[in-house]
Amino acid sequence: MKRRQFAAQAAAVIAAAATAPMAFAQERTTRILVGFPPGGSADVVARLLADKMRVSLGQNVIIDNKPGAAGRLALGELKRSPPDGSVLVFSPSGAMVIHPWLYSNLGYDPAKDFTPIALGSTFDFAVTAGPGAPPGDLKTVLAWMKANPAKANYATSGAGTVPHFAGQLLAQAAGVPMTHVAYRGGAPAAQDLIGGQVPLMVDTASETIEHHRAGKVRILAVTGEQRSRALPDVPTLKEAGINVTADAFFGLYGPPGMSPEVVARIDKAVADALRMPDVQDRIYALGLVPAHAGPAELAAIQAAHLKRWEMPIKNSGFKAES
Repeated sequence: MKRRQFAAQAAAVIAAAATAPMAFAQERTTRILVGFPPGGSADVVARLLADKMRVSLGQNVIIDNKPGAAGRLALGELKRSPPDGSVLVFSPSGAMVIHPWLYSNLGYDPAKDFTPIALGSTFDFAVTAGPGAPPGDLKTVLAWMKANPAKANYATSGAGTVPHFAGQLLAQAAGVPMTHVAYRGGAPAAQDLIGGQVPLMVDTASETIEHHRAGKVRILAVTGEQRSRALPDVPTLKEAGINVTADAFFGLYGPPGMSPEVVARIDKAVADALRMPDVQDRIYALGLVPAHAGPAELAAIQAAHLKRWEMPIKNSGFKAES
């Protein structure tokens, strides 16, 4: 009898040991770093995807906000992380395609120091006027800024971001010497816009679209080639008489050296999430476009945007720290 009890106990221990790796795998946590404060567009889309990826991957997926240096702090942490899929970054394209032209000592090579995993969405930008600007259309506001250069400020989510240089292109095309005011994210920039501290903001539509709908601010134009699905009554810059376009993307990246199997598993989870109608509806409502591409396509898109921004940045005269 005792021998039978001992054998049963031994079998239970062996079975528990055999299932331990599976249980551990199910309890693993993946951190997705976002280099901006909560509430901004990158944070909102990352959380939408993470909620669905938890189910696809069968493990915890959490968002870890690491704001600072327009996303560079989060990418620095990612570069030092293990290549096992436990740490990822959901990044706007600026850190990958703008910063290399700005910083002589960037601290990372976007083409070599990260593993592209999946495109998360594409977007253009909204040019939004707050109560600190006069009523009227974009040309009216730009004329007022030209007549009041001390007040000709525009806010963005950070220095060295795509919105920063989209604003520079707008200023050059309009012949208005606008001063850039950098914030640590789109949400705090929008709050100062609403409060009248800055008259204009250039950033993703998601930062101001609900305030626009509530009548607190006015989205005057969008920077894409076509009108936004979420803002069909708002003209493009070209329609407003300004020959400027600018767009960007969100990408999910991992540390260098990730295995193709792990990359493929995470990429599939992102693709599955972006196919879900509730995710698509929410992203469209933010003024963004749900769009998926795999690792090779994301790398190609990144390279194309990098080339596209080279001359506008070099011609802007902007001086970044080394």
